[in-house]
Amino acid sequence: MPNNAQPHVALLASPGMGHLIPIIELGKRMVSHHEFHVTIFFVASDHASITSLLKSPTPHNLDIVALPFVDISGLIEPNTHLVTKLLVIMRESLPSLRSLIAAMKIRPTALIVDLFGADAFEIAQEFGMLKYVFVTTNAWFLAVIFHSSSLDKQVILEGHVKGQKPLKIPGCKSLFFKDTLESLHDIDSVDESEFIGTKMTKSNGILINTWQDLESSTIEALRDNNYLGGLIKVPIYPIGPLVRQEGKQVLDKQVKQWLDKQPIESVIYVSFGSGGTLSAKQMTELAWGLEQSQRNIWVVRPPSNNALGSYFTIGKTDGDGTPDYLPQGFFTRTKDIGLVIPMWAPQAQILSHPSVGGFLSHCGWNSTLESITNGVPMIAWPLYAEQKMNAAMLTEDFEIAVRPKVSTTEEIVGRGEIEGMVRMMMADKEGLAMKNIVKELKQNAEKALDKGGSSYNSLSQVAQDCLHHLQV
Repeated sequence: MPNNAQPHVALLASPGMGHLIPIIELGKRMVSHHEFHVTIFFVASDHASITSLLKSPTPHNLDIVALPFVDISGLIEPNTHLVTKLLVIMRESLPSLRSLIAAMKIRPTALIVDLFGADAFEIAQEFGMLKYVFVTTNAWFLAVIFHSSSLDKQVILEGHVKGQKPLKIPGCKSLFFKDTLESLHDIDSVDESEFIGTKMTKSNGILINTWQDLESSTIEALRDNNYLGGLIKVPIYPIGPLVRQEGKQVLDKQVKQWLDKQPIESVIYVSFGSGGTLSAKQMTELAWGLEQSQRNIWVVRPPSNNALGSYFTIGKTDGDGTPDYLPQGFFTRTKDIGLVIPMWAPQAQILSHPSVGGFLSHCGWNSTLESITNGVPMIAWPLYAEQKMNAAMLTEDFEIAVRPKVSTTEEIVGRGEIEGMVRMMMADKEGLAMKNIVKELKQNAEKALDKGGSSYNSLSQVAQDCLHHLQV
């Protein structure tokens, strides 16, 4: 229970691990480093990984509250874009959020929402709260959202989508068509981006899960009125990297024993996030590529075109337990160099293990930051959302990743190329160079979060504004 002298902040997370994880980490940091009381509201989900996340210990003065599930099936079409679905879910959750805040004896001083929760600003306005947006991805993504929302939609569709010309972002890296956001292909989604951008300009500030040194030129462009600052009009606060900490959770005994037996930095960790899946053909090529290359630990889900469902226990297996969507006898042939984990794994704990020296990843921003903060280079394998943009940054700007030559969303990456990328990262001089760079970035990230660092100071400014608002 907050007290009258202590700033109380409410955080609102939209559905999905990619939003909930950084929201929870922001809440923890506000409690532990800035002496806030924090209440996190999130839209209820029965996803197993979310359930596990919510069971992990949280600090005193941090409350996590599930908003009731809302059924939006009657409000959308079957093919409605994901962005629109999320916005509708959040809008339909507003009455529950308002009731819970109204019932609080000590109401929050501020409301911090992610990109899809800005409709809740009307509740913040009603109760006299400060309003902030927390962008759980990077500054370049924010720049693209704002710049594209300022352009004529036909300019985007004719020039960038149909003409496949680079989208030039003032003061920032241009966005090439091969890396573009899926939402820019659809005129309705462009409208949604414009709506989100407009809402953000009515906030008291925008928090971003990045840090000053990682994206310095982009952050400056977001602040500079000669570039994007004139569109944004509110303060920008880079406060990252906020990632899951190892905490008290321990690795599964089998996983830990297997990793402990491997040489230092000899294992590549393979995972496509909480929602990423591959086709059956791509699964086969990936399996053969890993078998032919390097020690690996692979978080496996059934392929997206497997009608049998999403669980290892469903579907046929061969004599050694290998599921029917992996090459026959895969488990037997790889038992000495590989470990397969079904569905989900404690990623932060695995990446922090000394035996892990590479990460084949879908390039979700949470996974990207977890890899950087553990000093692990990457094979960039983007699947959806802004992941192609992240892959471009990792390979071209940061130089801590290698990327397949073919599009990972449109073509099959062959076993030979997979083997080559893994061997290059784990054994060649190019891979060693990436490891050196990412270890420097790890140290730089730690400095940003330390007391007096750029991200610490940014969040301190938000804390001071909240405290001042409390006292007015």
